[in-house]
Parts: sequence; C-alpha cells; structure tokens
Amino acid sequence: MATAREREPAGSVFLISDLCAMLEEYLEPAQVAEVYRAYLFGAEAHEGQHRASGEPYIYHPIAVARILAEMHMDHESLMAAILHDVIEDTPTARDQIAEQFGEEVAQLVDGVSKLSHIQFESKAEAQAENFRKMVLAMTQDLRVILIKLADRLHNMRTLDVLRPDKRRRIARETLEIYAPLAQRLGMNNIRLELEDLGFAAMHPMRHRVLKDAVRRARGNRREVVGKIENAIRERLRQEGLQGEVIGREKHLYGIYNKMRSKGLSFSEVMDVFAVRIIVPTVDECYRVLGAVHNLYKPVPGRFKDYIAIPKSNGYQSLHTVLFSPYGVYTEVQIRTRDMHEVAERGIAAHWLYKSGEGGTNRAHVRAREWLRGILELQQHAGNSLEFLENVKIDLFPEEVYVFTPKGDIFELPRGATAVDLAYAIHTDIGNRCVAAKVDRRLVPLRTPLHTGQTVEVLTSPGAQPNPAWLDFVVTAKARTNIRHYLKNLRHEESVALGRRLLDKSLAAYGLSLDAVPRREMKRLLKELKYPRLDDLLAAVGLGNQLPLVVARALSGGREERPAAAAGNGQARPLAIRGTEGTVVSLAKCCRPIPGDPIIGYVSAGRGIVVHNRDCRNVGNYRSRPEKWIDVAWEESVEGDFPVDVRLLVANQRGALAAIASTIAQQDANIENVEMHEREGLYTTLALTLSVRDRRHLARIIRALRHHPTVMRILRARH
Repeated sequence: MATAREREPAGSVFLISDLCAMLEEYLEPAQVAEVYRAYLFGAEAHEGQHRASGEPYIYHPIAVARILAEMHMDHESLMAAILHDVIEDTPTARDQIAEQFGEEVAQLVDGVSKLSHIQFESKAEAQAENFRKMVLAMTQDLRVILIKLADRLHNMRTLDVLRPDKRRRIARETLEIYAPLAQRLGMNNIRLELEDLGFAAMHPMRHRVLKDAVRRARGNRREVVGKIENAIRERLRQEGLQGEVIGREKHLYGIYNKMRSKGLSFSEVMDVFAVRIIVPTVDECYRVLGAVHNLYKPVPGRFKDYIAIPKSNGYQSLHTVLFSPYGVYTEVQIRTRDMHEVAERGIAAHWLYKSGEGGTNRAHVRAREWLRGILELQQHAGNSLEFLENVKIDLFPEEVYVFTPKGDIFELPRGATAVDLAYAIHTDIGNRCVAAKVDRRLVPLRTPLHTGQTVEVLTSPGAQPNPAWLDFVVTAKARTNIRHYLKNLRHEESVALGRRLLDKSLAAYGLSLDAVPRREMKRLLKELKYPRLDDLLAAVGLGNQLPLVVARALSGGREERPAAAAGNGQARPLAIRGTEGTVVSLAKCCRPIPGDPIIGYVSAGRGIVVHNRDCRNVGNYRSRPEKWIDVAWEESVEGDFPVDVRLLVANQRGALAAIASTIAQQDANIENVEMHEREGLYTTLALTLSVRDRRHLARIIRALRHHPTVMRILRARH
C-alpha cells in the first residue's frame, strides 16, 4: 500500500490540473503557466506539512485558489492564494516571493499573512492586530480581502476535524467579522455560506432542528409556492414582459436571527416566501413591479427602492411584499442581470482589476469609499481592540436613508442621530454641531432619525464635542472622532495645568520652567521615560506625577525657600477659574462655589479635585500632605456652579411651585429635585441649584427664608 508521502504528489497534481482546466476557460495560457509555477513553489515550501485532517497542506491553498477561480479572479490573486500561507507557515521570506513572482503578488501574500512573529498579551489582541494589518492592506489592494474570505470559506468547510472549543472560536469570529465583511462588500454567495457554516459550528443542535423544520415546511407548501410562481410568470407574459422567476428558499441563519431578535416562532418566520424576478433593463424592473402589485395586494410599508437609492455596498433591487390569496406573504425582489451579479458577487462581479479608480464598477468604488472611512477609524483608534470594536459596529448597519436640505442622500445605521449624520458629512461639522432640525423642526441631538427625513445640522464656530454624545451615537466614525477630540482636548488641558503646577512648585526654588537648564530637563525626561516635555507636563496635570517631586528633581540641588511669593512673604495659590475643563473638577461631596475657601487635591488620572476647606473628606485625606495644593478662586469667575440646598417645607398645595418661582425670580435654575415626606406635615426637599457664586446663593437663601411654607433651609454637605 502506498504511504501518504507517496500518494501526495499524484493527488496534488490532480488538484492543480483540475484548477488549471478551470483557469483555461478565461485566462491566457501564459497566466495559467504563472499560476502553475506558483503551485510548484508553494508545494515545495509546504513539503512535509499536513493539515489537522491529515491531508497534505498544499490541498488548502489550491482549494482557496479554486474558490477565487469560480469568481473569475485575475492570475495574481490566484498566485497569492496558492502562496498565502508560505510566509506564515514556512521559512520562505517575503523577499523570495517578490523576487520570484513580483512585488504585486508579494504585497497580496503579505497582506493576508498573520503577524505570527510578534508576542501579544492575549488572543483577542492578536486577532485585533491581525485584522488591523489586513484592513490596511485592503486599502491598498481590494484583492487582499477576497483572498482572505476565500481562505476563511475553505477553513469553515473543513472545520469538523478541529476540537469543539476551537470550532466555536473560529465560528464566532466568522459570524462577527468575516460574514458581515462579505455582506458589506456585497458578496452575498460567500456571506450566506459563511453564515450557515458558522451557525452549524456554533450551535449544531439549533442548526439541525431548524434544518429539519425547513425541510418539513418546504414539503407542506410546495404546491402553494408553485402556484404563486406560475401566476407571476403568467401575469408577466400577459403584460408582454420578459423575466426569469426564481423561487428562493430562506436562509437558515437569517431565520434563526429573525426568530431570536423578534421573539417569533418558526411558523411566523416561514410565512414569508421569497421570489426573485430578473429582467433585462431598469425600466422593466418598475413595469414588473406594477404588474405584480396588480396581481396580488402589496403589504403597506414594505416597499423599498434600492435601485434609486443603492445600499452602501452597491446592492440594487426593488423589494416588495405581497399577500397572496393562499394566505402566504411573498417577498419579491426585482432586479436586472447586472444587478443580480453584483448582489451575489459584490466587488468580485465582472472582475477587471486595475490600480487606482479606473476600470472599477460601482461596487468597487463604494467598497473603496468604505475602506477610506475604515482607514480614518484606524488612524484615530487608541489601539487594535478599540479599532476592531469600531469596525464590528460599522459592519452591522440596518440602513436609514436621510436627506440634507440640499438634497444629498446619506445612509446611516438604524438608530443613528443627528450627531452621526454630522460626522458622516464631515468631521469638522460633527465637532462643531450644536443643534439639528428634522423636517424644519428643532429636535434634541439624541433623537433617532428615520428614513425619508430631511435633516439640517446647525453648527457654531466655538462649539466642541460633548462627552455625553458617546451615550447615544451609533456610527463608528462618530464614536471614534468624539473620543479622539476629547482625548486631544484632555491632553492639551492637562499640559496647560501641568505647566502652571510645575511653575508654582519651581518658584519655591527660585526657578521657573523656562529657567531650568536644558541638560537637567533632558536628564529627568530620560529618567522618568517621557519622550517629550509635553508628556511630562500632561502627567503632572493629570496627577500621575507630583509637581513637588518633579520640581525637586529639576532644582539642581538648590535649597527650598520658606517663602516663594513675589515679595509678600506668602506662597501664591493656584488660581481656579472653574472653566479649566476635564483636568480640574469640583468635588461632588461639598460642591464648592466661587467665594468658598477651597483647597486642591491631586488625584491620579483626574488632575485636581477642588474641595471646600471645611469638607469632611479633607480631614480624611490629610495623611497625604504632598497631594494637597493651595488653590483660590480667580477674582472674576464666570459661569454657573451646582450647589445642594435642603429645605423643610410645610405640606401645602402649590408649595413646590411657589418655591420654584422664588428661585427663578433670583435668576437661578433648579437642576434637580428630590422629595422626602416626613411625619405627614412636612416634606424635605433636596434641591440642586445653579448659582454664580456664594453671594448669589446667599440672596436665594434669604428670599426662601421669607417664604411662609419654608420652615428651615440650609446648604447641604454630603
């Protein structure tokens, strides 16, 4: 009996000859010869390697190339597919591939290869970084993702030989990333197979039960379905319309998702039967739509025109749902042959690869636009895990189409808000948006948008993103840009505060930051491992480095002076404006307001937290004197500050309204009200007021004390 090693060449030659026969149908003989040469190189590189199934490893690259050959991909893609594991799994270097087959093929192979020589802290981080590398390669050459999807498809087809835990991990990754990616690029055939294979590996029992249920349902309604198809064909013939009518069985994973997300039973989901009608021209698409609406009643609200407004992946079709006399809802999709090719194969349809934008079809152009957006996400993301999370969000859009006042159409995911639209228009518009009008009416920025609405985004030159927006935006672009802006803003604020704190501490040594010798600064930066002075100042501003310690290290051995003021014998306190941003915060335990005696606590990662000097927490923190700094309010402080007051009020009708009116008369605003009933006769009110300063609060308290229903009033301390 022949051994596995003896059988390997014969089996491989049979496979490659089969592939070459497929390629001869659409490639030049010289190109087929190049693919065969790549096979010989790959077979030698993988000599002696076997897959988990026991078969020679070269079988896998050839199978990947065959999947691409079915899409009629070019010969460079096929060569890269055959060589795609050579860099990762064998000692063969990228330079050898470039020398043998050209730089273009080497770039494709490198784009698909994993980062196998770098150590990562976790599997998730490795996955995320490999995905980031692949996406960056995709932006240079779209063929990278086609090779990767074909690679993943063959791996999913041969998943049974792996351990159950590994099967589930790969299936989850496929369902979360690669199937949505195929859908985003319009490659419906690959997406459907990846979803079904992933579903079967992830939930084998559920897959088996659902498959049996679909088989039974198909048998029960075969006659009804046949009657509906024949009725549509007959109506098209009567109207003189040409059209291919194809009955379509619903997709298992789609049925499962619909049952799970909408809480439906199997019978409710299977009420929808799909028919696809393929016609020669766009004009006939709309004529066929009229004919089928004449045949059966359309279901209101279920018509979608993706021909006039294509999906972001280039998908075009008319969708409608009809109610037949047999009690069956029938979904009808109407499209041209070209639209059908793009719908099934996406960016691989009519593949004629050229560098740049020339020669690409609409799906290619849209894919490139999406990839440009992904590249922007990558540039602003903090790390690979954040980037992968943002891309996952972007891969699951249920589209909403809205209009700008100029008539431009924007596609957004379901649940998107005016802020998402603002960032979709331009990053600067998003950063400066302050309000929105939907159909000419002002609405809150968090209002979800709906298809067909006209949305106008209002901007202001001095506006900036609000951290609260992160609670309701849904697009990855909006989320990434808001985080990026706030991160930069926080950095700038912390650098400015760090400079003020360090200058104040250096004054005790008779120095300023500008007067510190350059060699001393370089020495300290190297010692503390900060690449730039701004990074050190940011760390001081955020409380990660104590200014006293840094000042002592920069003093060059000078003695600290007991008094460091400009001639008045007192150390000058740090001035607080209340508008320093995220790096200076007012403690919620005592809510200091301008006019209060205050003290600052340097908190790691938060900057300075300002407390009232008589706050009970000040006593608790006194054991860390190096963390406290002298602060004082600036002479002129503008803005409103929250303060808590507690009132004991007689239980009388209209008492709260009268109190609110008195507060409004004092030009103050109530931010929050809590009511606590006490002994039936009195009610305790806990109010949070917005006031300008201590004097303003005193005026409000005096006015409330004269109110007949107010028994007692005091400023609350937590």
